[in-house]
Amino acid sequence: MAATRSRDDGARILRGPLTAGKLAFDRSAAATQMKVLFISRAYPPVTGGIENHNWALSQWLPGEAAVRTLANRRGKRALPWFLPWAIIYALWTGHRFDAVLLGDGVLGVVGWCLKLLRPRLRVVAVVHGLDLSWPARWYQRLWVRRFLPALDGLIAVSQATRALAEDKGITPERLCVIPNGLDVAAFAGAADRAALATRLGRPLEQTTVLLTTGRLVRRKGAAWFIREVLPGLPARVIYVLAGAGPDEAEIRAAVAARGLTDRVVLLGRVDDATRELLLHSADIFIQPNVPVAGDMEGFGIAVLEAGICARPVLASALEGLLDAVADGCNGQLLPALDAAAWQRAITALMDDPTAAATLGARAAAHVRTHHDWAAIAARYARFLAVSPAGANSAN
Repeated sequence: MAATRSRDDGARILRGPLTAGKLAFDRSAAATQMKVLFISRAYPPVTGGIENHNWALSQWLPGEAAVRTLANRRGKRALPWFLPWAIIYALWTGHRFDAVLLGDGVLGVVGWCLKLLRPRLRVVAVVHGLDLSWPARWYQRLWVRRFLPALDGLIAVSQATRALAEDKGITPERLCVIPNGLDVAAFAGAADRAALATRLGRPLEQTTVLLTTGRLVRRKGAAWFIREVLPGLPARVIYVLAGAGPDEAEIRAAVAARGLTDRVVLLGRVDDATRELLLHSADIFIQPNVPVAGDMEGFGIAVLEAGICARPVLASALEGLLDAVADGCNGQLLPALDAAAWQRAITALMDDPTAAATLGARAAAHVRTHHDWAAIAARYARFLAVSPAGANSAN
């Protein structure tokens, strides 16, 4: 075994390489009756929302069940090898488990094979949004219409994802909504404005820092915000983006078109220490998502990360963000594509620091109460243990 990782509560995760290090096999054990095989095709060190979710689930679910994790650590390029291996391994060892949990809908083909050849084994998949909405005709015909409906249950990460699943023909009794969780102890830092100024390379006196973190994709709305909202805000407002992705060129074009080079900071991918500094020290966290055909925000974990750091959060009232943000509790929901509403909300928080601090404090309390991974993992275990007819009892 090559390495051992420990969670703060002492649970130990043993890891070792398979297939010359291209694929890896994780084992976790807890002294409980239910035995679960967790299969993830999207797992660190590859970065992304599903990767982070699957990693956290592999860490926290062992507190509720005996879990063995089979994970692809090499991203999409390893899928042609990982998918057949996952099918073979699950079929060969299926008799050892009470349930199989699939980390996202792309693994529906694995579940379909299991139900075909081991029909009594309970198989459940997590669905995040894009794994249901990806518009490729062959994917919709096979994965969404055939493979996923064959499973015993689907765990949607938001009500928007559940609604999409129902629109795709998944029967409601097979569905359960369990929101994403957060390891709240991992964000136990503090604001450091001087360190933030050093990292951004500029003085921040009399400056309001807006922050967005995460992958730069069109649905996140950064380019729209730069074009339509930022020019109407006071000159002392700057916008910091931490992340990389396919929409970066469009974002840079928006910056150039509006002449905002001195007010927009693109940091690219940042390490955990920098991300936590940003989350604790920025003034307002924004997620100005916009509707994009064939894409959707399944949940929006970044708003929870900002909330636990006591940042006031503004987010579009759209898709999975309606679950991630409880309006008035851990943030404010604003109409998507309404530049004037965004300008008013940001200006109001700038003009009333006490109200901004109160909203941030409420956000931290809300996230701690409703999204702690320990409680979320318990809900996963309940759903895995129930029959399809009792699915709603796990909500």
